[in-house]
Amino acid sequence: MDNHVSEMKDTEAATADLVEVRAESETSSARRRTSWRTCCSGFLRRNLLVILLLLSLLLGLGVGFFIKFGTDLTFTAKEISYIAFPGTLFLNMLKMVIIPLVVSSLIAGMASLDKSMSGVLGLKALVYYFSTTFMAVALGILMVMTIQPGNRQETTEIDRSGNTEYVNTADAILDLLRNMFPPNIVEACFRSYKTVQTPMMMTNDQSEMTGMPMTTIEGTTMGTMGTTPEPEVILVSKGGYQDRSNVLGLVVFSCAFGIVLGRMGPAGEPVKAFANSMMETIMRLVRGIIWISPIGIFFLILGKILGMDDWVTVFSQIGLYSATVISGLLIHGLLVLPLLFVIFTRKNPFAFIKGVSPALMTAFATASSSATLPLTISCLEQNNRIDKRVTRFMLPIGATINMDGTALYEAVAAIFIAQVNNLEMDVATVITISVTATLASIGAAGVPQAGLVTLVIVLNAVGLPAEDVTLIIVIDWFLDRIRTTVNVAGDSFGAGIVHYRSQDQLAKMDRLHGNDNKDFPTDEDTDYLPKLKEFNTKL
Repeated sequence: MDNHVSEMKDTEAATADLVEVRAESETSSARRRTSWRTCCSGFLRRNLLVILLLLSLLLGLGVGFFIKFGTDLTFTAKEISYIAFPGTLFLNMLKMVIIPLVVSSLIAGMASLDKSMSGVLGLKALVYYFSTTFMAVALGILMVMTIQPGNRQETTEIDRSGNTEYVNTADAILDLLRNMFPPNIVEACFRSYKTVQTPMMMTNDQSEMTGMPMTTIEGTTMGTMGTTPEPEVILVSKGGYQDRSNVLGLVVFSCAFGIVLGRMGPAGEPVKAFANSMMETIMRLVRGIIWISPIGIFFLILGKILGMDDWVTVFSQIGLYSATVISGLLIHGLLVLPLLFVIFTRKNPFAFIKGVSPALMTAFATASSSATLPLTISCLEQNNRIDKRVTRFMLPIGATINMDGTALYEAVAAIFIAQVNNLEMDVATVITISVTATLASIGAAGVPQAGLVTLVIVLNAVGLPAEDVTLIIVIDWFLDRIRTTVNVAGDSFGAGIVHYRSQDQLAKMDRLHGNDNKDFPTDEDTDYLPKLKEFNTKL
């Protein structure tokens, strides 16, 4: 009997243990499911904007190529402009905040730095900009000299497209200096100075031709009586203002204004507080615009795909040239720049790229580093936690003068045109191209296809015909998007490197002068909260 009772107790205990194990298993499974759901929802919440931007980019390409090659639909230029209209509105929103953002960020950034700190940041930024630009040029020259895309075809094999804009190198340099110091800072917000080379027909007087032989095509001479001299085409320089913002002049003025403001002490506090408040207001506005970007990017890409010419013909003619440019840009953007970031920061560069990916995709869609500037600043400050004093100082300047992708493209394009024209490339010519491409990229505006204009300067420096720019115009709109993305990546990595290498100096400045970076304390719930009472009192 006792054995039977003992067996029953053991059975009951085993059953209870089994029930408990099952309950724990079910609870553990429920926890895993809950944890999985939480993990997925957290991932989507953190990366929703990146996912939407990537989907809009792929969807724009997919829909555009399907309509272009999978249907018989054709669109006029007017109809394509209607299709791309939402994207145009998005681009206008970004451009709307460029000037107030550049001015306020530079003034606030320079004013928050003391004399020694501004010099340190400025020196590090310039070293980074020139070093990476020269690396990009050297890489481009290495790629094009190795692949030699121009030696496999002649100029007659390539269809020309577009018109050549004649540029005089001396005038271009003088225009750059004029725009650095505009006579009217208000006018610089919407107009910039540019010297245009206008071709004019000049005919020689008949009396001057007397006694001069005329040579026929066959090489025989003819008398001058009864002949008409051929007109001579000369280029006449004419300068004037164009309806385009002079961002370079605004950058120079804002830097000088901010430096002086930072040296004024208490007397400059009201203006300094106003610049900070303006900056934070613009950044809040940008965060709202960011969520419209997936729609804008979709229509921008769709409009470009529908408006393109026959890609089969284009790539059959200059496909190797395009592959050379794209390969060089990808190597520089995905290998060289991340490697520099690892060397100087010892941090994961691809996690850094992930944080700035919305700006990179917007740069690809808009082909304008200036229009992408608001998103770049927002991504670096919010996602990558870069010090605001660094972003406000470096990014507006970088978007104006740091053009790694443009410099690489110009070096490849110049040597490609030289190869097509069977020009012997000696060491002096290669050095001239590298130096000229580096300097010309600094003067390139952060707007779509600005690199074509500065490319003419490089061609003039080595004696190549400027009209051969028309050989590559047909594919430039696509290459422009990739090189703009590399430009923005270069600016972002530069800010990250300088921020990391300047942490000790920034912390020292905080201890000595108070933390200027926290004039508007950051809070996760309220974001930036200006001290309006103190601000009004100072005013």
